[in-house]
Amino acid sequence: MKRLAFAIAATLLVSSAAQAQVLNFEGINSTYPSGFAFVQNFYNGGLSSDNTTGTNHGITFSSNAQAICLNSLTVVCSNTSRGGLGDPNSQQGGLFFLSGNQTFMDRAAGFTTGFSFFYVSLRQPGSFTVWDGLGGTGNALATLGLSANAGSCAGYGAGFCPFSAAGVSFAGTAYSVSFAGVANQIVFDDVTFGSSTPGTVVPEPATVALTAAGLLAMAAAARRRRQQTV
Repeated sequence: MKRLAFAIAATLLVSSAAQAQVLNFEGINSTYPSGFAFVQNFYNGGLSSDNTTGTNHGITFSSNAQAICLNSLTVVCSNTSRGGLGDPNSQQGGLFFLSGNQTFMDRAAGFTTGFSFFYVSLRQPGSFTVWDGLGGTGNALATLGLSANAGSCAGYGAGFCPFSAAGVSFAGTAYSVSFAGVANQIVFDDVTFGSSTPGTVVPEPATVALTAAGLLAMAAAARRRRQQTV
């Protein structure tokens, strides 16, 4: 019974980790600091417009989705910067678009619970919507407005800086997200599935221990009931 309880807890842990998945838009540009590259099939087992291949997450983006090069203290490649904030491994690339008024992301396997990211918008507001159909179709499960939030980050000299967190929780299963705003005015990063808080999500060991303890208690109660009926 104890082995079964911990096996189930481990399964729940793996499921939670898989659900809380983060796309950081790193490596899409073939050589940093290139200006930008189209995402294309980078997250779907294919290539970006710079012929780089990412991990196959079964995630696709609309044709106008691009990865922009982010400034650092030593590299000037655009007017956008993380300003040293957030995950150090997510400081070189972000999602944006130069045409249209929105870009779309599809996850064919679906996702639940929550969705979040970091963003910066220069002068115009934006928004995002989580949909229960592919390509921004079907019912809107959640939507949130994004205010213009750009300021400055000391030493980085970027007009798009710093990034702010945004996220929602929702019920049901989502299959796509639309990112809306004014072209060349808004940038997104660390897109996170399964959490209303963006970034790397690590399930707490206490959560697994609590789950296992609960399963053990249920198993013990069932064993006592069987003994009483014998």
